[in-house]
Amino acid sequence: MFERFTKDARDVVTGSVEHAERAGADSVTDEHLLLAMFDQEGTRTAFAFAALGIMDRRGSVEDALADARRRGGLSKADADALAGFGIDVTEIVSKVEEAHGQGALQVEKKSKRWWAGHRSFTPEAKGILEKSLRIALGRGDRHIGGEHLLLALTARPGVAADVLAEHGATYEAVERAMFGGGAAGVG
Repeated sequence: MFERFTKDARDVVTGSVEHAERAGADSVTDEHLLLAMFDQEGTRTAFAFAALGIMDRRGSVEDALADARRRGGLSKADADALAGFGIDVTEIVSKVEEAHGQGALQVEKKSKRWWAGHRSFTPEAKGILEKSLRIALGRGDRHIGGEHLLLALTARPGVAADVLAEHGATYEAVERAMFGGGAAGVG
C-alpha cells in the first residue's frame, strides 16, 4: 500500500515516526499522525488546516491531546458523557495521580520491535492508513495523499479525531475545505 502514497502522505508517515521517537513512545499512534500533518506545508492538508483555523491553534490541539493522554486516552467527549452519570474524570485522575504520580493513567503499549529501533504502528494508526486507502478508492483517486490520511483520521473514532472535531475539523468540514469551494486545485 505504501507504494500508492504520494510524497506528502509518505512525509506524514515518516514524520509520525519521528514524533513518536521524540516523545519516547514505543508505538506510532493516531496522535503522531496528526502532529506530523501539522508539519506539512503547501499540501491540501495544510490548506485545510489553514482554512479551518486549525494551523493557528496547534498549541491548543497539542494541549487537548496531552489532556487526553493524562486521562488514560479518554476524549473530552468521553469525560463529558461520564459527567452526565455523575462521574468526575478530572477528580478521578487527580486522585490516581496523587496516589501513584503524575501521568499514572497514561497507557503506553510496549512494541515488540522497539528494541530494534523500529516503532510499530498501533492498531488505531494502522486503521487510519487502511481507511485512507478506502477513502482514496471511494473518491476515484489512484494515489493516497495526505488529504486522504486527514479524512481517514477524522472518520475513525479516536482521540485525535475527537480533538480535531473539538477544533472544528470534522470529516465534513475537512472535506469541504479541501475539495469544496474552489479548494480542489490546491496541493
